[in-house]
Formats: sequence, C-alpha cells, structure tokens
Amino acid sequence: MATQSGEIRNLESIPVGSLGIIPLEGCRELGEKVNQYLVEWRTERENEHKDSLAFAGYQRDSYLLDAKVPRFGTGEAKGVINESVRGDDLYIMVDVCNHSLTYSLCGKTNRMSPDDHYQDLKRIIAAVGGKARRITVIMPFLYESRQHKRSSRESLDCALALQELVYMGVDNIITFDAHDPRVQNAIPLHGFETVQPAYQFIKGLVNNVPDIKLDAEHMMMISPDEGGMSRAIYMANVLGLDMGMFYKRRDYTRIVDGRNPIVAHEFLGTSVDGKDVIIIDDMISSGESVLEVASALKARKANRIFIASTFGLFTNGLEKFDKAFEEGLIYRVLTTNLIYQTPELLNREWYINCDMSKYIAYIIDTLNHDSSISDLLNPSERIQNLLKEHNK
Repeated sequence: MATQSGEIRNLESIPVGSLGIIPLEGCRELGEKVNQYLVEWRTERENEHKDSLAFAGYQRDSYLLDAKVPRFGTGEAKGVINESVRGDDLYIMVDVCNHSLTYSLCGKTNRMSPDDHYQDLKRIIAAVGGKARRITVIMPFLYESRQHKRSSRESLDCALALQELVYMGVDNIITFDAHDPRVQNAIPLHGFETVQPAYQFIKGLVNNVPDIKLDAEHMMMISPDEGGMSRAIYMANVLGLDMGMFYKRRDYTRIVDGRNPIVAHEFLGTSVDGKDVIIIDDMISSGESVLEVASALKARKANRIFIASTFGLFTNGLEKFDKAFEEGLIYRVLTTNLIYQTPELLNREWYINCDMSKYIAYIIDTLNHDSSISDLLNPSERIQNLLKEHNK
C-alpha cells in the first residue's frame, strides 16, 4: 500500500471504473509524474481481488490515454481521443497558465493563452462524448479565478466556466488554492475541491533550509493582504506561530489603470524584530506587492524572509527577485510545479520548487476507489509528523 509520512492509504473498495488520465499538452510533465506514482503503487499493492472482473485493468504500465488537440491552418482545433474511454473514471489535467506552448495561426506563431487552454479542455471533454463513467477535471490554477465577483457592470467569467464544465458532464472539479473558494456557489450540486499545498511548503522549507526553526520564538507567519488571511491563520495555527498581516491603504479619490492606487502597506501584528518570516499568498503575479511587503518587514528588522506562494506566475520576469535576493531583502521563494515553470526560474539560487505530483496521485488514487479524501485535504497531522522528524 502507498504511504505518505507513515500514513497508509487503505483502498480496499472496488474502483469506480478503469482509471484513465488525460493531461493536456501544457500539463504533460506533471501528468507523467502523477502516472509514475500510480503505476508504482498499483504494482506494489497486493490486492486479493485483482483477478476479479471489477478490478480488470487495475494494474497497467500506464494510465495515460492517447489524446491530442490538432489544429487547422486557421488556428481552429478539434479534440481527439485515440482509444476507448467507455466506462472509464477519467481525470483530465489542464494548466491554463502555460504560456510556453505555441500554435500556427495563418502561418504566424501564436502563443497559447488561458482561453486557448480552457477551450482545449472543452474539446477533450466533448471528444469523450458522454461515454466515460465519471469525469473529474484537475485544474490547479482555476481559470478566470481572479474574476470571481462583480463590482460593476462586468462579466463573471469563473462562475460561467464552472457552469459550462458541469453542463458538459464534468462531475468533479479539483483546483488548488482558489483565489476565492466561494466561486463554487455557481455549481452548488457538484463536486468542487480547493486544495492547499501547506504540507509541501513546510516540507520544502525543512528539506532546503536545514537550520530553520519552526516555532513562535524564531518565526512568524505573514499575510500580505486581508484577502489571504485564512491561509495564513491556518498555517500559523498548525505550526503554533504568531501571525501578522498587511492591508493596502488606497487613495479612493483617484483611479489609475482602472483601480485606486495603493498609498501604503500598513502592518497589523506583533514585532517581527529578529524573526524569520514566511509571507504566504496564493499567487505571485508581477511580484511587486509581495516585494513591497518584504521591504516593509525588513524595515521592521525581520531576519530572513521566505515567500511561499502556490502559483509563481512571475509575469514581469525574474529580475526584480534577483535584485531583491542580492540586496538581502528576500532569502527564498517557494512555489509549486502545478503551473509551468521556466527553466530560468528552476535554476535560480533563491528558488525552491515544491513538487505536487505525489499529492495529486494520492487524490486520484483515493477518488478512483470512491474513498474519502478529507484526510488529504487537511494535512495538519502530516505536518506535525514532519515537524517531529525535523526537530529530532
């Protein structure tokens, strides 16, 4: 049986259907890693029922299905699945943030946008044609999740996308660290899970920074804004740390680029003097805001500054982070491999990559057996075990 930090996945129930994984092109590397874990575990797993009809095709050399999205010269496309999916329990993986992929559009090279990736996802679901037993979409960065609420006459893109997927026959949607989980109100009768990579962040810190002390005397958890408070509160409570937060003071008399400009980042919390701090957020977009917070913490005499963020988009490049690292402003940045990472990012001295493939494999393996994933969604016990090991 597969174990995680000594914890046994007890999967004795009959699988929902034959397991099939379709990682779209932008998510292929992550999909292949997930597949390797599943092949390994199911080969090792001694199961007395494996010869029975219900377990047919349980142990295979690969669970990846052959699916493609070829394009016409006009840039239009179609989804094609080259093998049978009848009765399968399908898991379709998509990374809407992968900007490294291109396609030909009337002889010119066009980069794939989140819209293109989302459209390809729908094409593959359409190619399934309702023949699968169940369809689960694993979309780590939830498409359009930053457009989750309406503040004037504007579109609610995320809610519309969720409803569209459900209409097409998707049963479950699994995402990571959704910008606002309340967007699931758009599909109240369907499965929607937003998963936190808290355990992987702490594992990344412990494995890469051996001298780190994860206790209230030496460390503090910081939320860079009021929106990310719940994330920081959870981590601070699990680790037994103090917590602080910043809020953005805005100038509501002016509008610059469609929004009220930030005047200052105001800090609420106890002293950070001499302590290591972890700034935790859901995404690093351009990185300006998180570096301003780091600068404000340094001014308050914080020691080493770690930035932990589920999605490292780095939309304005890495130069600002290089400069901040050289100046001693930041010590390490942790993000996950849930979205595309550039080779330059992976080679940076200040970067720690948190691999999520094993975690996703656990989720798929457990769901395929129709077992509860509650213990996977709340990793506090595994975090405590990790801390015990580290403190030894």
